[in-house]
Amino acid sequence: MTDFSQLLLFVPGIVIFLVASGQVREYLRINRPDATRKGIVKYNKHITKNDKYGRQVFDYFDTAIESTNPSGNKKERHIIKSPVEYAPNQQVTLYFDKVTGEPSLTNGVNEWLFHPWLAMVGGALLILLALFQTQGKEIPAMICLSLILLGSGGGMIANYLDLKRKKLEVIPSEIVEIYERQISKQGRFSGGSKFTYYPIVKYALSGTDTLRRCNVNSSRKESFKIGDSIDLYYSPTEGAIREKKANPFILVFGIITFVLGLLAGISILSVFY
Repeated sequence: MTDFSQLLLFVPGIVIFLVASGQVREYLRINRPDATRKGIVKYNKHITKNDKYGRQVFDYFDTAIESTNPSGNKKERHIIKSPVEYAPNQQVTLYFDKVTGEPSLTNGVNEWLFHPWLAMVGGALLILLALFQTQGKEIPAMICLSLILLGSGGGMIANYLDLKRKKLEVIPSEIVEIYERQISKQGRFSGGSKFTYYPIVKYALSGTDTLRRCNVNSSRKESFKIGDSIDLYYSPTEGAIREKKANPFILVFGIITFVLGLLAGISILSVFY
């Protein structure tokens, strides 16, 4: 194996570790005891902007939220940019940055397939797996592989069971607009400008029509058509809208992956006994 191909073995683990470490920071930020505060939506202002070619480059809501500062019990009002239109008098949760003290809103909940800590550990194990492979250490490499399979399978099973426990309610929605976001410009060495397309949907929650820019996206504008329907899912326990439900395929794939991890672990033990 050439030096270059050996280096490529480390790429998946490094990428997963870096992405997951960012998710861990977000998870810790949101779950700090003093990080959150309940607020009430006062009003929304829909902001859109097109470039000179008529392509939409901004689509969000300036959302005014009033909350009570626990220090002195004073009322505060914050204007926050959000891809979701919240109904007036709707209760939301504000998240305050530890360094700047600035508030933000999360778009419902973070719908991670794997818990951030699990994903970060998995990335570290992939790096170790690549290291042991390049060193020709088969047993440590097999141990890493077994742990990766067990963790991945267990994570998928846990994700499915967690969503099933939430008893998500189907909320029908209709695509009313397509948000076009430019992610790169045409240059001397690029093949052309690249765009990502997000569906903006309207749905009714507690009798109030609400707009939402979905997280799902595509590089093909034809992937979404105005008038098409998309199912969203309301979590009564969280008071939040999710875009994904419990997927039986995730459960089946998780079980298969977990079993493969067990078999890999058993094969390692057979070496010693």
